[in-house]
Amino acid sequence: MGEKMKYVLLSAVLTSLLALPAAAETRLKIMSFNIWGGGQNEDKGVDETVAAIRAAGADIVGLQETRLESDPCTAESCPASGPSAAKAIAEALGYYAYDQTQENAALWANAVISRYPIGPASAHDLGVPIDVNGVTVWAFNIHHDDEPYQPYQLLGIEYGPAPFITTEAEAQNWANKTRGPAMDLLFEDMKQADGAAAVFVFGDFNEPSEYDWTVAAVAAGQQPVKVQWPTTHRLSEAGFVDTYRAAWPDPVAKPAYTWTPRGDELDKEDHHDRIDFAFARAPGLKVLSAAIVGEDGPRTDIAVTPWPSDHRATVAEVSF
Repeated sequence: MGEKMKYVLLSAVLTSLLALPAAAETRLKIMSFNIWGGGQNEDKGVDETVAAIRAAGADIVGLQETRLESDPCTAESCPASGPSAAKAIAEALGYYAYDQTQENAALWANAVISRYPIGPASAHDLGVPIDVNGVTVWAFNIHHDDEPYQPYQLLGIEYGPAPFITTEAEAQNWANKTRGPAMDLLFEDMKQADGAAAVFVFGDFNEPSEYDWTVAAVAAGQQPVKVQWPTTHRLSEAGFVDTYRAAWPDPVAKPAYTWTPRGDELDKEDHHDRIDFAFARAPGLKVLSAAIVGEDGPRTDIAVTPWPSDHRATVAEVSF
């Protein structure tokens, strides 16, 4: 082949490659929100919860506690009761809704609402595919057991029959016993998301983050001991990004408490912490921004008044 012909062919190949459309970028705002009954626990409607989601601008939301707490509600037993508020919230927003009604260790009155159409759920009801303008993403949404609660065990706060503990290893052991079976269900269900453009995991984990209970946080007096919490660590090992800590990596400068906007942070009978998460995994993932949504106050990035829940929410804008 002559040099002239080689040049012609190379030019043709380059021209055809340049003519191909660039891979489209998808941007989404994802939110995890324990809505504390969506107003029902205080005999209210869903308007305040809807206002919070609107203020966050969320496209996909994992909701926890869409139903009422039982009466009585104790550390050992607190089943959900009454109807879910998810449908009413979604209708007010013009969104699609899916109530996760299966009973298992990873669910407590959960639902996914979305600006985009929602497909059939995974086997254990923990996740749904969502069609974002022809791009398939999966949203998984969980609510882990809060008893025994290891921060209380470490701090000597009475909550249920679990013993007090003092070390990282003890905290990890109790956390694995408390939430390991639920995480096993999640990882089974996430196999159905293979090939998706992006996978999100929302939830009230009732367990802190490995990125918040650090040596630096202990030195700052925020935490009693350094702990690599196993539930968040398991997701990190599987390639998921803690979207809030991706945007705000310093837990001392930005503690980001989601539990709780109610009560005094100096109360010796409680411990304020970040236990609500929006994790993301996708090729080419970028976390563009992240915020805590809550009451008007120093722990909030996006303030909504009145604030309807006993948890703050977390929201992030991602692209992939």
